[in-house]
Amino acid sequence: MPELFEPVSLKSMTLQNRFVRSATWEGLAGDDGAATPRLAELLAELARNEVGLVIPGHAFVSPEGRAGFKQLGAHDDAMLPGLSALASAVHRAGGRIALQLAHAGAAAAAQLSGLPAVGPSAPKGEGEPACAELDQAGMSALVQAFARAAARAKKAGIDAVQIHGAHGYLLSQFLSPAWNRRTDGYGGALENRARLLLEVAAAVRAAVGPDYPVLAKLNSEDFVPGGFSPAEAAAVAAMLEEASVDAVELSGGSRAAGEERMPARKGRIKGPEDEVYYREAARLYKERVKIPLILVGGIRSYEIAEELVRSGAADLISLSRPLICEPALVKRWHEGDTRPAECVSDNACYTPILAGEGVRCETFAKKRARAAGK
Repeated sequence: MPELFEPVSLKSMTLQNRFVRSATWEGLAGDDGAATPRLAELLAELARNEVGLVIPGHAFVSPEGRAGFKQLGAHDDAMLPGLSALASAVHRAGGRIALQLAHAGAAAAAQLSGLPAVGPSAPKGEGEPACAELDQAGMSALVQAFARAAARAKKAGIDAVQIHGAHGYLLSQFLSPAWNRRTDGYGGALENRARLLLEVAAAVRAAVGPDYPVLAKLNSEDFVPGGFSPAEAAAVAAMLEEASVDAVELSGGSRAAGEERMPARKGRIKGPEDEVYYREAARLYKERVKIPLILVGGIRSYEIAEELVRSGAADLISLSRPLICEPALVKRWHEGDTRPAECVSDNACYTPILAGEGVRCETFAKKRARAAGK
C-alpha cells in the first residue's frame, strides 16, 4: 500500500515523499521575468519543510505568452542564471524542482509585452479576449519555444519540466471546444484539438532526452458552457502517456469560470465532504491511464490526502494555497500534527501580489498577529 511519506520516482527523479507544491504565481520575478533571490528563498523554504517536488509559478516560453507582471520567464537564455539559482536553492534545501512551461494564449497580458495576443480562434463575440488566430507558422514557432524553454530548464539544473495545458491558457484553449472553433487539423474532434499539445510534448521530449522527467498539467473540466470535460481529460491523458509524458497533474477551471469554479476557487472548505474538487475526473483517469496522477484542488486534510494515495485514487498530492498559508504544513503533518490546513480559501493571498509585494497569506498573518497580542 503506497504511503504519503515514502520516496517516489518519476523517471530519473526521486522525491522524498508524495507531496507537490502546485505551480503558483508568486509575483516575485523581475520585470523581465528573471528569477530573484526572494523567489529562490520562497521555494527553498518549501523544500526545507519537506515538500517533495516544488513547482514555481508558470514560466512563459515566449514574450507574447506572458500572463501577468512579475511572472517567471523561460523565454530567453538570459533567464538561465536565475533558473540555476532556483534549482540550487531547492537542492540545497533537500528538495526537487520542476519548471512549469506556459503560454497564456488569448489570456496574455498584451500591455506587458507590447505584442498582440494569439489563440486557437479569433473571438466570437463580446466577453472573449481579443486575439489573433494562430496560423501554422505561428504554431510551429510556439512548439519550438516550448522545446527551447525545456532545454533551458535542464541546462539550469532543474529536475523536470511540466507542460501547462490547464486553466484556460493556450494549450487548454486548444483542447477546449469553448475556445477552439477551428475547422482545420487543430479543431473539431478531440484528437485534433489535442494535436498542438502533443506536438509540444514531442518537441519537449526531443529537447530534453529520454530520461528527463516531462510532466503535464490538464484541466479536468473548464466549467464553462461547451467546455472541456472529464472524459476528454482522461482521453488526452492517455494520449500524453503514449507521447512519453511521465505524469499528469489534474486541475480545473479558468478565469472565465467565475470565482466558484476558477482554479483557486473561492469559498471555505468546511469539512472532508467539501474536499477534492476533481475526484470523479481522477476516477476516470485511473480507469485508462497508467502513468502517475498528481491531484490538486481542495485537499485540506491529512486524512483525505492519505486516503487518496492509499486507495490508489491519486499517486501524488498537490497543494497550492495551503502552502501559501502554511509553508511548513507537510512537515507538520509528518511530525504528527495532522490538524487540517489553516487555509480558508478566501484568496486574500492575491492582494499582496497585485500590490507588487509578492504572494503571502494575509488572513493567516493577521490571525498569528492577534494570537501574539499585537
